[in-house]
Amino acid sequence: MEQFLIIAAAHFLAVLSPGPDFFLITRTTVSSGWRVASGACVGVAAANAVFIALALTGTSGLNRNSTLFLCLQLAGCAYLLYLGIAFLRYAGTTSLAAASGKTPLPRAGFMIGAWQRAAAMGFASGILNPKNALFYVSLAAMLSGPLASAGGKTMLGVWMFSVVLLWDVLVAVMIGNQAVLRRFAHGLPWLERISGAVLILLALGILAALWIGPSTV
Repeated sequence: MEQFLIIAAAHFLAVLSPGPDFFLITRTTVSSGWRVASGACVGVAAANAVFIALALTGTSGLNRNSTLFLCLQLAGCAYLLYLGIAFLRYAGTTSLAAASGKTPLPRAGFMIGAWQRAAAMGFASGILNPKNALFYVSLAAMLSGPLASAGGKTMLGVWMFSVVLLWDVLVAVMIGNQAVLRRFAHGLPWLERISGAVLILLALGILAALWIGPSTV
């Protein structure tokens, strides 16, 4: 139980730290409301579930020096650059009407399509983030005793997936609150600019590490 609590606490603290997934969920909530943003939450959680399953089953493809992981890093950098540029490009143009409930709800078909697009974006954001892979591999390396059994790994995997999903949905619901949205109204353009810059810098940092890494071995 003590080992489970240590790993669960480390995982929860990592989930709390803002990253590409947080920025995506935030912007989707503000622009389209928390119901649509819940799709992004499900997508992010599903991507985390893939990494959790691969890490807990000991998949060697997630090794830092594997070709698969290198491709994942490059694809992740491209996606982070795409998100960062999009955030900067559209900063200040996001409407708060949809999220604040000041306009009628769109047709059900449109809502379903928007939810599916948000889910796809969320999954892409999570699966193309190489830090997720490394994080779950590092947690899996800590397992020993009963927690390293099939039952222990299943329990831990379900727990981590649930924490990611519930936390992201909570973030979307909180940001979708009208009182919170009013506070976002004035600072939203700067939030989008800062988020875009952070995502671009993160991508450039990963690329720099990949460029420098081989020459330092």
